[in-house]
Amino acid sequence: MSTSTLVSGRAFLEGPRWHDGALWVSDMHAQEVLRVTLNGDVTVVATVPGDPSGLGFLPDGTLLIVSMRDRRLLRAEAAGLVEVADCSAVAPHEINDLVVDAAGHAFISQFGFDFHGGAPYQRAPLLRVDLDGSVHPASEGLRMANGLITTSDGRTLIVAESTGKDLVAFDLAGDGTLSNSRVFAELADYPDGICIDTADGVWIASPVADRCT
Repeated sequence: MSTSTLVSGRAFLEGPRWHDGALWVSDMHAQEVLRVTLNGDVTVVATVPGDPSGLGFLPDGTLLIVSMRDRRLLRAEAAGLVEVADCSAVAPHEINDLVVDAAGHAFISQFGFDFHGGAPYQRAPLLRVDLDGSVHPASEGLRMANGLITTSDGRTLIVAESTGKDLVAFDLAGDGTLSNSRVFAELADYPDGICIDTADGVWIASPVADRCT
């Protein structure tokens, strides 16, 4: 299989999502959200001073963006970015990745401790932002939850525990409730970003091992 470089010269790319025939990705340290076509054409669709990370799309196609440092969920509109929810009351430190289910519930992972300040690891729950903008803890404490995906039938949410060397799965109800927490896969490496293919195969990026599995 041949490979080619699609995008170069960017600062730090995170949270890729495939949507509407293009790759959408956050350039976190450049504070930009990009839309990238298969021809390599790059469009800056939003500038996020709080550092963009996870991306997701509501059922109507509206783009949602995690603003990490100020712990807000934003919505991209023609006139600019609009705050959907302030998550700071339930997220003491940075929020991270994002996945949106078929009903429009936005699930957000969080650090849960002062990672950059060298604090000890501490468990923290996933967050759920409902369509009315309300924010709720959605799970028990996880070990630095990171990448998030849902299966094609919409019934399972899977999260990478970056300090747990595993993937954790939850049953996902239509009202956004998570239940039946279980280990989906034990891993040899620390997981970071994850994605899912059309056959519900889960792919894991490991920054420590410099590989995908």
